[in-house]
Amino acid sequence: MSEEILVNVTPRETRVAVVENGMLQELHIERGWRRGVVGNIYKGRVQRVMPGMQAAFVELGLERAAFLHANDVVRPAPVDPGPGDDAAAQPAGSTPSIVELLRDGQEIVVQVVKDPIGTKGARLTTQISIPSRYLVLLPQSRTVGVSARIEDEGERLRLKTLVSELSASHGGHGYIIRTNAEGQPAEALAEDIAYLARVWNVVERRGREAGAGTIIYEDLSLPLRAVRDLIRRDVEKVRVDSRDTYDRLQAFVAKYMPVLAEKIELYSGDRPIFDLYGVEDEIARALDKQVPLKSGGYLVIDQTEAMTTIDVNTGSFLGQRNLEETVYRTNLEAAQAVARQLRLRNLGGIIIIDFIDMSDPEHRRQVLRTLEKSLARDHAKTTVYDFSPLGLVEMTRKRTVESLERQLSETCPQCAGRGSVKTAETVTYEVFREITRAVRQFDAARLLVIASPKVVARITEEESTAVAELEEFLGKSIRFQADEQYLQEQFDVVLL
Repeated sequence: MSEEILVNVTPRETRVAVVENGMLQELHIERGWRRGVVGNIYKGRVQRVMPGMQAAFVELGLERAAFLHANDVVRPAPVDPGPGDDAAAQPAGSTPSIVELLRDGQEIVVQVVKDPIGTKGARLTTQISIPSRYLVLLPQSRTVGVSARIEDEGERLRLKTLVSELSASHGGHGYIIRTNAEGQPAEALAEDIAYLARVWNVVERRGREAGAGTIIYEDLSLPLRAVRDLIRRDVEKVRVDSRDTYDRLQAFVAKYMPVLAEKIELYSGDRPIFDLYGVEDEIARALDKQVPLKSGGYLVIDQTEAMTTIDVNTGSFLGQRNLEETVYRTNLEAAQAVARQLRLRNLGGIIIIDFIDMSDPEHRRQVLRTLEKSLARDHAKTTVYDFSPLGLVEMTRKRTVESLERQLSETCPQCAGRGSVKTAETVTYEVFREITRAVRQFDAARLLVIASPKVVARITEEESTAVAELEEFLGKSIRFQADEQYLQEQFDVVLL
């Protein structure tokens, strides 16, 4: 599989695209005035402890207070009970009450695990983790874990043994061994551990010295994170269209991953790099609700506050054999398309997929297997459940930042996010009711109605008889005025 990473830099925005076999799979955006805060470590102050929610709000100096649940608070190691102590007072594995862990006004060091999304503040943890090229440092743990994507048992054992030995000389901290570490020599892992030890020493010192509301560790900028986190063995090139960013990337890889230096390439063509790869068109299509399939079928994707629903339709695909075969082929193609759209649109949380009904249990198994296989390259953690009795597939995908739609779009001012507006006919009858209500409340000889051109046109043309009858019934003169500034649902009744 051919994979490239494209980095597009403008003065106020940086975009990173992951392109596999010529198709856009992921898009990451960072804007100068609104950088993500995931991974950043802060010295915060507990603003309010809420026992009813087993959580606390923590002030970090961001726009909104952040949320910290009791499950995400590191608890002191349990003390062995002495002769008279009640060992069963705190059951193993249970979470103490938030009031036992935190108090109002307390200063704590926390890390952001989820950006502010919508009206919700950032999500926090006190379980600090700091990533490097091959490892993730867990300073409050002593466990060494290995990525599940490293499948070779011999390699897993080699890496775990190596990191455990190297860790002993740098504080004995815990580590997660990342997928990128597969096949790496001891020297590369030793460099990572030494680097992470230096970073943690700085974080610890700043955590002691800094005041509340201060950032004490900031994650790398988007281009550097992309090189650190997204480059795998099958990535052929990282193409960058900015000389300054290219120089910074070269300096970064020279220091931390010199074997990748030859993969970083400066793009200096006349045509914009995203246009060259068709990325801009793909981004535009990723904001549409409907996703066409090559067979003629299509997906309909609806993103709501609670969940995302994906409906699969055969569309114009008629098949060649029978209905069951047509449905099966459509669902197989849809399963692959759904996996791609989840990555591309960065959809997270609860996702419900309504595949077309299949009567053959083997077909259902194959569709589910295709979906899981297609999700294997997704960096975000996904969990897929079997078909429900209603024929729906429920799944979850870890969400740390806003979806692509919510990063690039805003709520429609005309429909206020409903996705539809009242018809001109509906608004017309609302106008008539408001006129009657106004005349009964206030005394006026004439009335002026200001509304959108479409509503006024309907009233003066199709409803002219009704207007004449209303004027006669009320004994008032009514005039209508169109205003281009009025949305279809807006109108004003003015008493003259």
